[in-house]
Order: sequence, then structure tokens, then C-alpha cells
Amino acid sequence: MARPTHLQTDPGFAVYVHWPFCLSKCPYCDFNSHVRSEPIDEKRFVNAIVTELAHRASLTKGRVLRSVYFGGGTPSLMKASSVSAILEACTKLWRHAPDVEVTLEANPSSVEAGRFRDYRKAGVNRVSIGVQSFNDADLKMLGRLHTVAEANAALDVAASVFDRFSFDLIYARPQQSVKSWRAELKTALNRAGDHLSLYQLTIEPDTIFERLFRAGKLKLPDGDTGRAFWDTTQELTEAAGLPAYEVSNHARPGAESRHNLIYWRYGEYVGVGPGAHGRISTPAGRRAMATERHPEMWLTVVEADRQALVEDEILSSEEQGDEFLLMGLRLAEGIEPARFEAVAGRRLDPERIASLLAEGMVELTPAGRLRVSAEGFPVLDAVVADLAA
Repeated sequence: MARPTHLQTDPGFAVYVHWPFCLSKCPYCDFNSHVRSEPIDEKRFVNAIVTELAHRASLTKGRVLRSVYFGGGTPSLMKASSVSAILEACTKLWRHAPDVEVTLEANPSSVEAGRFRDYRKAGVNRVSIGVQSFNDADLKMLGRLHTVAEANAALDVAASVFDRFSFDLIYARPQQSVKSWRAELKTALNRAGDHLSLYQLTIEPDTIFERLFRAGKLKLPDGDTGRAFWDTTQELTEAAGLPAYEVSNHARPGAESRHNLIYWRYGEYVGVGPGAHGRISTPAGRRAMATERHPEMWLTVVEADRQALVEDEILSSEEQGDEFLLMGLRLAEGIEPARFEAVAGRRLDPERIASLLAEGMVELTPAGRLRVSAEGFPVLDAVVADLAA
């Protein structure tokens, strides 16, 4: 992974808005997404989101908003007027950075792409499009409702409307070869703007793919092949000028997702909508929050109580240290050991660091930052677990 030099000491503050509705449930997806056979009352849900935003603003006075992210679910099913109403609320509730990033996730159906210009007028300045594959048969296998032709058309619209856009692909799919992925990734890089998200397929709990996998009806690449997929991905993206700045995210220098950097650098963020999470700093400590996951239950509770938190607790120093490592070591820039000590109330174990250095799993920069090496990233979870122990 390439090593960025443009580090930012203040992680920042962000708002995440979760829109939980989809037209269908993808078999690999474990996100809080729901399919409804009848139309939802969009205005009611938007009003509840605005209500919950006001509650979070009362807890985060004085923050400067650097990013708003509409995730899901499928937020591109929302009307542009709904997005506008939510952004207007954010403008009233917090001060904004001059270059605030406003991202909206979208699927590449013609209907959703047709809304891109209206989203731009509403205040969105970046879209993240769930392409997932440039192979029609695999799109069907992944449960996607769009075609490759629709994906290409949506990317054309995004490039014409937004200065910044990204799209997602899933690789190491069942029966996919490294050779075919190489060809597909080259196609993707030719279509890419300044950012690309590339996720190796994993089996998540409580998904259709998990049930198929356990029944022996779905096979994933073995360890050596999985590593070959990874190596191919790093090779081609670096050659194209979009190196990995995070395990699964690639960007031209300066074009990284500002919203996700706030997460990974352990900044503050509030989450509103069904199943959203947040982390804010208070005099008592770092506060972890999560809302009711069921959309209609969330709606009812917010309308009654102004918020629908089902989790609101102060994290211990140990919990904060674990989160800090888990998030920060995903980044190519790594972490500052001194900041870990300030967050966790303890130093990283010098012997563990020395052992991982000797094994070539981590590196120390001249500035004293600790980062996972190119050899360590394919086994990142094990490296993090070792350091956190």
C-alpha cells in the first residue's frame, strides 16, 4: 500500500444518515436493510431523521461539520427534496467546514441515476455507486437488480454531474479466477474517477450466502488464491495511480473519502436513522451510541421521545484503545503510538511491536508512526489482535 504524507491531526466531526430501505435484499449483505411491499411514508421518516438530528446536535454543540454521509439501505431511493430537507437541518444545527463533503450511496439503476442532478442541486457533492461487478451473470448471482449496461450508464451520469464519485466492486467471487478479475479490474480502473472501493467477498453472519456456504453450495477461493486476488488488486491500482489508503479503499492522493477517514482516524460522528451508530466525546468520556434497528419501531420511538437510542454508554479506556487500533491500523498511514496512549491510558507493548517488526508485519515511520506493512495487510485482523492483547 502506498504511504500518504498528507496526514491530518484533527480527525474531525461527521453526520451519518441511515436510510434502511431497499428494493431487494442482496444475499451477501448484513447491513440493516429492509424491503417493504407497500410504499413507506417518506415524509414521516424524514421528519423523524430531522428530529433525531436535533437531539444529537444538543449533545455536540460547537462542533464543525466536515462530512454528511447518506448510507443504507439504498438512500438513492429517497426523493431529492428529502435529502435537501435533511441537509438544511444539518446547516441549521452545526457550523460547516468550507469544503464539507456530502456523500450519497446509490445503486446504478436508470431510475436512481436519473436523480443524480437533483441530488446535486440538493447539496450532495459526491456519490458512491454500488456497481459490484462488470459481469452480468455475477451481478445476478450477487442479487443485484442492475445490468452492466446500466452500471456504465450510471457512471457516465455521475462523471458528468459530480466532481467526485466512487464505486464499489466485490472480488474473489465464487468461481471467479484471478485472470478474469485482472481483466475486470482493468475495466473498472478505466471507468474510475478519483476513488474506488474494492471488497474481497466474505461470508457474513445471518445472510443468505452464509446459509449457502454452510450447506456446501457456495465455495470461496482458498487462502493462496485469496492472496493472489489481493496482490493483483494492489498491483493494478497502484500502477493506475489509485493506491490503497485503507484496506479496501483506493484513491488518488487527496481524494480519499473524508467521511470514512473521520471513522478510521477515530474522530467523532453522530448516526441517525434506524440502526445507526455514533461516537462522541463528552467530559465523562467517549460515548458509544446505537439506535433501534427496526424502521417502523424506530419511527414510533423518535416521534414519541425525539430519539431512539438503544445503546448509549461510556466506553472504557481499554475499549477505546481496542477501537482505536481496529480502525487506525486499517489505514496505510497507520497510527501515532502517543495518541493510542492518550486514548487507551496505556502504552503499546514494546515486545509485541518488536516481534511484529521482526516478522515484517508492521513498520515504524521516521516520524514515529506505527503502520501495518504490505505483508501484514492480508492478515490485518491477526496483527491488530496481537497488538491489542
